[in-house]
Amino acid sequence: MAITRTSDTWWKNAVFYCLDVETFQDGNGDGIGDFRGLMERIDYLAGLGVTCLWLMPFYPTPNSDDGYDITDYYSVDPRLGSLGDFVELVRLANDRGMRVIADLVVNHTSRDHPWFQSARSDPKSPYRDWYVWSDQIPEGDKQSGLVFPDKEDSNWEWDDQAKQYFLHRFYKYQPDLNISNPAVRDEIGKIIGFWLELGLSGFRVDAVPFLLETIGIKARMDVLPHDWLRELRSFMGRRRGDAILMGEVNLEPEEVRRFFGDDGDELHMCINFNLNQSFAMALARGDASGLIHGLRALPTLPEDCQWGNFIRNHDEWSLDKLTEAERAEVFREFGPKEEMQLFGRGLRRRLPTMLNGDEARIRMAYSLMFSFPGAPVLFYGEEIGMSENLAIPGRLSVRSPMQWSDEVNGGFSTADAKLLRRPVVSGKRWGPASINAAAQRRDDGSMLNWIERLIRRRRETPEIAYGKWSIVPVTDPAVFALRYDWDDRTVLTVHNLGGKSCGANFKVENTLGWDSLVDLFGRGDFTLDKDGTVSIHLDRYGCRWFRVRRKGETILL
Repeated sequence: MAITRTSDTWWKNAVFYCLDVETFQDGNGDGIGDFRGLMERIDYLAGLGVTCLWLMPFYPTPNSDDGYDITDYYSVDPRLGSLGDFVELVRLANDRGMRVIADLVVNHTSRDHPWFQSARSDPKSPYRDWYVWSDQIPEGDKQSGLVFPDKEDSNWEWDDQAKQYFLHRFYKYQPDLNISNPAVRDEIGKIIGFWLELGLSGFRVDAVPFLLETIGIKARMDVLPHDWLRELRSFMGRRRGDAILMGEVNLEPEEVRRFFGDDGDELHMCINFNLNQSFAMALARGDASGLIHGLRALPTLPEDCQWGNFIRNHDEWSLDKLTEAERAEVFREFGPKEEMQLFGRGLRRRLPTMLNGDEARIRMAYSLMFSFPGAPVLFYGEEIGMSENLAIPGRLSVRSPMQWSDEVNGGFSTADAKLLRRPVVSGKRWGPASINAAAQRRDDGSMLNWIERLIRRRRETPEIAYGKWSIVPVTDPAVFALRYDWDDRTVLTVHNLGGKSCGANFKVENTLGWDSLVDLFGRGDFTLDKDGTVSIHLDRYGCRWFRVRRKGETILL
């Protein structure tokens, strides 16, 4: 095994866990999650097998957009703790073998940020040119590509004090920064350097295409946007050589490829929105063909780059890359009611409710996602099968408090329920009385213990992270089989997306010296025929992971 190589590129075989500090665990009883509470749960995360925590924004904020409207990039929101608490969290995580990355939100600030307040107060302010201004709305740009069509009707907002319009690709209270200004780009570098010094192992970069966009910016940049991203990557590498940039880039596959850089010298990782949407379509149909097409449509990545695969992220389940007919099909299957949909392009539900609590189907879906080329990304609560709370507006429906136990407020907080940052999921089936981490820790057959085992197997299967993948032809359209070859080792993963048991027949080419397939979950091995033919039975929504064994070789399960 190439130990040195895999150690240098830790992100390729990492298991990421995204959480919102303010909804994870309340440590002081005020109804809001905080760093103290997160530190109390650090051993839970380490025991789960997580190798990198991804923290959603924890900076000072008016909280109009759940922390993505930032007023100070160099501090911690006092409701969540202090810089000292943050450093202690990073130390504890590192001690348990986990790295920590955080959201880097520098496409825009809050309108309450001192930079913007100075900029709007005086045309001669040194911060005036830190934002994008116009005397008139540029022709054709008022509604072009609105991110939140349910809330905004323009990308430009008039400011009475500045007597000009300012650009905002997101909400009107989030003015866009002007990256054509070298001072802004320098400041972004300082922000990165500051948090790296405090122990971060990198950043999930919010809205990367909008960050690099120059539409509406009159001044000509003295550097091309992608060249600047390359410089930012180089700067970060000099400060901390093992740090990463994971980008949110929801574009067509070939467009996403540009953000890795020609030589893999821009983003280290991109969240794989395209494969996620192909997965949604395949899951809804119980047919692997769309997934096969989605995988083949992905561009080849530079050697040191990686995909980040997920089922649910912290926003709506975006289906914008599907055709209208395909999207309508997924809506009918997983979110037929209007209250379950958002922006006409996505679902605001979590997987267990979309699959009506069918545990076999849920487990197959996670096994499938963990077997995709790339690194798996979990959103807090997925490991116990948490539901969304549709009583919470918009995208925030999936960001309800973590359900730790059947105690008051699901063990999230001892505060009065009226003081909670958001309401806990209610109801007998999906509330904390039925779905909680404490009960599942004591149940060997629980979702939590199964996910923990899945994470362990995925970490012990570096072929998926570093190997060359290929699709294995199977006659049954419901069955999806992948092969990985790396370092003279071969792994096969087989999944039945259908609701009926079936037989799967396929062939393992190049079987010289191989005599069997070892089931990595201990469900029974298979002897290979001389021509490499394999015939296995799969239960409804069944999943199998195999490693090819040579004669006389011992494989540890």
